[in-house]
Amino acid sequence: MKTEKLLILFIILSFSIQTLAQVNSDDLGYSTDANKRGSNAAAMLGIGIGARAEAVGGAFVAIADDPSALYWNPAGITQLTSISVQVTKTDWFVDTDFSSLGLVVPLPSLGGALGFHLAMLNYGENPVRTVFRPEGNGETYSASDFVAGLYYAMNITDRVSASVGAKYFRQSIWHVSGSAFGFDMAILFQTPVKGLKLGGTISNLGAEFGLSGRDLTGIIDVDGRKTVYLNNDNVPINLATETYALPLLFRFGVAYEMELDDNNSFTFGSNLNHPSNNVETVDLGLEAKVFNSFYLRGGYQSLFSDTAENGLTLGAGINYKILDLATITIDYSWSDWGVLSSVNRFSIGISAY
Repeated sequence: MKTEKLLILFIILSFSIQTLAQVNSDDLGYSTDANKRGSNAAAMLGIGIGARAEAVGGAFVAIADDPSALYWNPAGITQLTSISVQVTKTDWFVDTDFSSLGLVVPLPSLGGALGFHLAMLNYGENPVRTVFRPEGNGETYSASDFVAGLYYAMNITDRVSASVGAKYFRQSIWHVSGSAFGFDMAILFQTPVKGLKLGGTISNLGAEFGLSGRDLTGIIDVDGRKTVYLNNDNVPINLATETYALPLLFRFGVAYEMELDDNNSFTFGSNLNHPSNNVETVDLGLEAKVFNSFYLRGGYQSLFSDTAENGLTLGAGINYKILDLATITIDYSWSDWGVLSSVNRFSIGISAY
C-alpha cells in the first residue's frame, strides 16, 4: 500500500509540473504553431552523460544501473553494490569539449546509496574582437558551463527505489557569469514481471538564471545629446540581462531484459520525454550482452520531432575483471546529428568487485 501511494504521488506531481511547464495551443483562442524551443537557459543540462546510455539512444531512464544513472535516473544507483566511478569525454560541436565524472557510494546500512555528479562544457579560448580590431586585439577570453550535483537514493521496498538530489549550475563568459540551484526527483520500479522495470524523473526544478559582471558595466551618453550645453556624456551604467528558467524535464522510461542464459541477454529500453523548452519525443534503444563481457548497442533519439537533428546512435563496450579486485568498463558511442555532423563519446568506469 505504501508503494502504491508513493507511485500515485509521483505521477500526480509529474503531470502537475508538466501542465505548468508547457501551454497547449489547443487551449488558446486561436491556432498557433508557436512552441517553447530554446526558451530556457542552461542548455548544457540537456547534454546526455555516458557512452553506454547514449549508445542506446538515451533510453536509459529505466535501465539506470551504472554511474551515469546520476544524470538519467538517480534512483537507479541503488542497483550498484560497490563503489563505482565513471568518467566520460565527449567531442561536442565546433571543437568544444564536454566531460563528466560520476561517483556512487553504496550505503547498505542505510538501505541506499550516495552519488556525486560533475560535468563541464569548455568552449576553449577565443580572440577578443572589437569594431576597430575585427581580427582580434591580442586578448583572448574563455567560456564554460559547469554543474555539480549531490544525490541520495534509497530503497523504499524491495522493488521500489526513489531519490532526491540538488545541483549547482554556473555559466561564465569572460568577465560575466551567473549561477542557479536546481533539484531532481526520481523513482525506479522493478515490476513483478522478471526483467521489466519502469522509471520516472523530474529534472532541473529551480530558480531562474541570469548573468551579471563587469563586462555589463560602462560609461555612456544616455540621451545622446553630445552637442547640447551642459550635457553629461559620462553616465555610469550597469546593464541587466533577462532571467530564464532552467530546462525542466520530465522523463518516463520502460526497460525489459530478456535473458538467453546466464551470460547472454538482450535489453530493450524506451523513454518518453516531456521538456519545458521543446516538443515531446521518444527514445528507443537495444543492448546485446555477449558472454557477460562484450556489448553491442544501438538506438534512435528524438522520434516524433520534426526539427531534431539527432537520431541514430551506435556503440559497443567491454567489461574486464582485474584479479577479482575490480571491474573496468570501457564504452564508446557514436551519435548522428545530421547537418551538425556526429558526436563521439568515450567512457571508462571502475567498480570494486
